[in-house]
Amino acid sequence: MVIRSREELRRMLEEERANLLRRLGREAVVEREHLGYGNHMADDATEVYEQVKDLTVRQTLERMLRDVEYALQRFEDGTYGICENCHKEIDWARLEAKPYATLCIRCQQMLEHRLT
Repeated sequence: MVIRSREELRRMLEEERANLLRRLGREAVVEREHLGYGNHMADDATEVYEQVKDLTVRQTLERMLRDVEYALQRFEDGTYGICENCHKEIDWARLEAKPYATLCIRCQQMLEHRLT
C-alpha cells in the first residue's frame, strides 16, 4: 500500500492505536494464584513460562501504544515527521515503513551504534 499523504499516515496511526487497545484488552495477564503448588515441577515450569510470555507480549503492546500515541501527539504539536535529534525532515519512505519514527535514519543509526 502506497501512502500518499500525512493524513493517511495519521489515519493509519489512529487505526493502529485502536488495534493495540483491542489487543491489550484481550491480552490481559492472567493471575495464577497457586503458581508453584502443582503436582509436577514441569507443570509449574510451563505455568511460569506462559506467565512470562504473556507479560512480555503485554509490555511490547504497551510500548507500541505509547509510540503510536506519541506520534499522534506530534501531529497535534505540528512536529510530526521532524527528527527529534537533528530537526530535519524524516524521509517519507521511513515514515511509511514506521509511522511512529521519531528519528531520521541517520540519527537512528548513530543511536544504535552508540548502544552497541
